[in-house]
Parts: sequence; structure tokens; C-alpha cells
Amino acid sequence: MTQKDYTLAATIRVRYSETDQMGVVYYANYLDWFEVARTEFCRLSGIPYSKWEEDGLILPVVETHCRYKHPARYDDQIQLWCRITDVKIYSVTFEYRLLRASDYKLIAEGWTKHGCTNCEGRLYKKEHPFYNWLMSQEQSEQSGE
Repeated sequence: MTQKDYTLAATIRVRYSETDQMGVVYYANYLDWFEVARTEFCRLSGIPYSKWEEDGLILPVVETHCRYKHPARYDDQIQLWCRITDVKIYSVTFEYRLLRASDYKLIAEGWTKHGCTNCEGRLYKKEHPFYNWLMSQEQSEQSGE
């Protein structure tokens, strides 16, 4: 897949508190940035997370992966790119690419897999209210629209 298959969800600036003793972004912060990308991607696509929760769909993270390519440092601006892949009735996967805005160097890439549950934490075993929307997002990403 190419960069054009992703949506620019947000741009953030690395805060000093996000760096470690070596002056680079602490590894766990990338997962926070994945969350920012995911929630902003959904908001930009017309269905913010708050709407999902109002309608009874909760998306707990059940699996994650992050590959660190180049270090991000204090005050870098980082572009957060996101797309939806692998939609099933009971789960959805979001993929991410994090680029340094100054030189478009790939900082990190990864994915999060989410269970599709109701408010009581039970997995959906049939189509939930947003299943068709998720499928349309996955298909538009695959077709390059």
C-alpha cells in the first residue's frame, strides 16, 4: 500500500514530557499517537467515537503492533496517518503511519485490532450499527478513493 491509501488524521508536536533520557520519544507514546490518529480519522470521516458509544458500540483494543523506524525528538511535528483494514462483524483493524513533517521520514508504523462490543463488553456476533460504515471505509481505502 502507498501513502495515498491513508488519511492524514492529525499533526502533533512532540512535547518534552514525551521524550526519554536519551532525548527521543518514549516507545509507549506511539500507542497514544495511534489513538489520536484513530479518533481523529473517525471524526474526519463523519462518525466520532462519541457517536459510536452513544449508539452502544465500544471498540476495546485487543492487539497492537508498532515498528519503530526512525527516532522522533522534542519539538518535531509528526503527521498521523490512518486507515481501516480487515473489517469483520466482531473486530476492526486500524493501520497507522507516523511521518516527521519536516522531511516526511517514516517514524513508525503499526496497527491496532479492536473488538466490537456492546456496553456490557460482549462481542457482537451479528452486524452492529456501524458495520456497513466500517466496510465502506475499508473498501474505499482498498480502491484508493
